[in-house]
Amino acid sequence: MLILQVTAALTPAAPSTPVQMNLWEMFKYGGPIMYILIIMFAIAIYIFIERLTTLKEASKEDKTFMNRIKDYIYDGKIDAAKKLCRDTNSPTSRMVEKGISRLGRPMNDVLVAIENVGNIEIANLEKGLVIMASVSGGAPMLGFLGTVTGMVLTFYNMTQNSTGTVQLSDLSVGMYQAMVTTVGGLIVGILAYFAYNYLVSRIDSVVRILESKTMEFLDMLNEPA
Repeated sequence: MLILQVTAALTPAAPSTPVQMNLWEMFKYGGPIMYILIIMFAIAIYIFIERLTTLKEASKEDKTFMNRIKDYIYDGKIDAAKKLCRDTNSPTSRMVEKGISRLGRPMNDVLVAIENVGNIEIANLEKGLVIMASVSGGAPMLGFLGTVTGMVLTFYNMTQNSTGTVQLSDLSVGMYQAMVTTVGGLIVGILAYFAYNYLVSRIDSVVRILESKTMEFLDMLNEPA
């Protein structure tokens, strides 16, 4: 019996299963700043999907639209041309409709009217991009703010230890917050930055379409009947 007791005492205890780190555990260690980052990330996702849908609709082209407008104008069917523009409901059609409403005036007036509508259309396409840019720049800054507050919490816990011996547990909470908020801020900022640049590139492609349709419309007006 004595031998069995000694053997049991010398046998090392089975190691406890370590807690696996996952996204939820990291989120809890991050503190209140992580909630702000989650809200910013959700706003960025919403703006990206909404703008992407809008840009996809704006970039659609009706290959026969300009030819039909040309036929209506040459036949003197101005009202039919305007109705076609209203039924098409696209940035190009609204610009062309404004140009048609200025027919009979100097060409410069027609161009200015089309450009004014074009500027309004581009402004509508860019709606929400300021918020997206703010998220891409502000999220990393919030992450760094979490880093600073985490370090402050770490030093505060160290000073509250009256024994003079610093325990690892005194440092872990603040250090976790410092690192997790930095990671979270960088992830949100990087994703928002790439999403913003992608939307800008899509807007540029739509602008090029509008410019080409404007030139096509003006060239059509300058063609001999």
